[in-house]
Amino acid sequence: MYITIGKKQIAIVLVCFVLLLAVVIRFNRPQTTATVETLAANTNWGLGYSENGKQPTGNASSDFLKQYNAYFVGSADKKVIYLTFDAGYEAGYTPAILDVLKKHNVKSAFFVVGNYLNTSPDLVKRMIAEGHIVGNHTNTHPDMSKISDMEAFKKEISAVEIKFKEITGKDMQKYYRPPQGKYSVDNLKQANKLGYKTIFWSLAYVDWYRDKQPTKEQAFNKLLPRIHPGAVVLLHSTSKTNSEILDELLSKWEAMGYTFGTLHELAG
Repeated sequence: MYITIGKKQIAIVLVCFVLLLAVVIRFNRPQTTATVETLAANTNWGLGYSENGKQPTGNASSDFLKQYNAYFVGSADKKVIYLTFDAGYEAGYTPAILDVLKKHNVKSAFFVVGNYLNTSPDLVKRMIAEGHIVGNHTNTHPDMSKISDMEAFKKEISAVEIKFKEITGKDMQKYYRPPQGKYSVDNLKQANKLGYKTIFWSLAYVDWYRDKQPTKEQAFNKLLPRIHPGAVVLLHSTSKTNSEILDELLSKWEAMGYTFGTLHELAG
């Protein structure tokens, strides 16, 4: 028996084939990552979480950031946490935080501004003595994304270096965190030119309002489900809640199988 196919049927088959081919090409097209063009404007560091326990997506990719010695997350294959604190001023909680870090043998990084060095030199000395990194959070905590001039950028950074050396007698280790996560590609280039590694983060929560501190439950609801391999955690040392939960928080992370690394290991 013979099956005859008319011109109409052939035309329909050809149309279907073309549509199928278009779909295949569309979904196999390589996905582009962040480029200089898309990040040319001033930018606020941001994260997107698709699944608890998994690494988030930053508004710039790791590959893009590494061009400028900038980092926001470590390896997805290792259950390592890189713990960092931003210290804009001393609220009285840092001694307790340092006690807990010592108890758990965790080496952290504290990003300090110029005024912190002026008002809390003994705490800075203690951080160094106990093996923590003291990083550069700029002198006056401005919106660095608005600073395109290299000399103005350098002034904010070098003022902190000078104060740090006066206090400790040591050169500052070159890790930089943009205030409020505001940056531009020019800033990444400027920091890199000065020998700095820019450190963003992959996990944080709203802990910085002095008069509106989160409860323990609110803090744990953010910090436990969203922890992930390679997490660069940002906490504020000005937070009363953080000082109260840190011992239990580190214990819970340890019970989940996590260990703690340093920024030297992250960006070395």
